[in-house]
Amino acid sequence: MYNTVKTPIWYGELRTARGNAIVIHDKQFPEASAGRIYLYNTQRDSIIEYAEEIVQHNLHDLDKAAAKAAAETYGAAWNSARSEFMGKHEGWVEAISSKHKPLIKKEAQKDLDSNKTPDDDLDLDDGSESQDREFADGWSGGLEE
Repeated sequence: MYNTVKTPIWYGELRTARGNAIVIHDKQFPEASAGRIYLYNTQRDSIIEYAEEIVQHNLHDLDKAAAKAAAETYGAAWNSARSEFMGKHEGWVEAISSKHKPLIKKEAQKDLDSNKTPDDDLDLDDGSESQDREFADGWSGGLEE
């Protein structure tokens, strides 16, 4: 089973009835849907979302020599697929891995506050004083009898 505790990138083998494939799991991938994981499949040259319950029994660790050989063989393709994948999920990854950034910077908020007019703070809810004054001339908005 894949274990990224020791290393952030796990190299393993997915053994299925269709054949075996070298797969790579990256700890920095965005979290997949519940019960699913992302693995880079070297045969398909893409990052695929798998049902974890189904594949977990078919994932096997590579020994150090095989992991090193896989990294050398598939390194360039892996990096390319990873970059493309992370680019597509960039906003999601930044949202979970970075601190909250306000939409309006403090300096911009000060500028907005300094440009306020006295009318900006008026409450224009139904029945407010400003609306009452506006329609105080007797306009009823309905049909006259």
